[in-house]
Amino acid sequence: MDNSSGVGVLDKAASVLSALEAGPATLAQLVAATHLARPTAHRLAVALEHHRLVARDLQGRFVLGPRLSELATAAGEDRLLAAAGPVLTLLRDHTGESAQLYRRQGDQRICVAAAERPIGLRDSIPVGATLTMQAGSAAQILLAWEEPDRLHRGLQGSKFTATILSGVRRRGWAQSVSEREVGVASVSAPVRGPSGRVVAAVSVSGPLERLSRQPGRLHAAAVVSAANRLTEVLRRTAD
Repeated sequence: MDNSSGVGVLDKAASVLSALEAGPATLAQLVAATHLARPTAHRLAVALEHHRLVARDLQGRFVLGPRLSELATAAGEDRLLAAAGPVLTLLRDHTGESAQLYRRQGDQRICVAAAERPIGLRDSIPVGATLTMQAGSAAQILLAWEEPDRLHRGLQGSKFTATILSGVRRRGWAQSVSEREVGVASVSAPVRGPSGRVVAAVSVSGPLERLSRQPGRLHAAAVVSAANRLTEVLRRTAD
């Protein structure tokens, strides 16, 4: 079957990416797999590297780049947000507290979905709100599984420590008490993309007088279950 799109340079770039699906490749291996001329294969691989669609491993071989996983995550985002509404509503109804979904954006986190507690004292976080990455259980989740250098930078000025994040990784959820705002407690758990990378955090938050100083004891199981349901949505999207 002819896989040509009629746009030669795109077809050749696609052949380079397809060749790298099999794993790391030297330039010679790329030439053999794609049947491109050596200068052409090199030029395309370097151009794709510039756009982070291709990268190099420690041996200098070409590998698929990080931009591909970022695009895959973005492709699943609509599915994630569509699923988030019902999941957060169930979480709110089960816990009696406001529920949120956060994504990291640079040095901040954004509330991308929420289900508010309808009456009574509550922690109200509107969709689109921008919060700090230096405090709160959702910030802990979005930082805890980062690469060591990025994690170290994220800890600068934060209200939590590397020891706290180690505990988060061990148990799979985070809690905070008066960390982001005095009198507010929260519990969060990670949503993972198909590659296993943490792409979002599910949270419940509310007044300390209801959640207590150990909010994880009350709500960790429910929050983890909600996060796992959204992780499954992303896994099915990738299949």
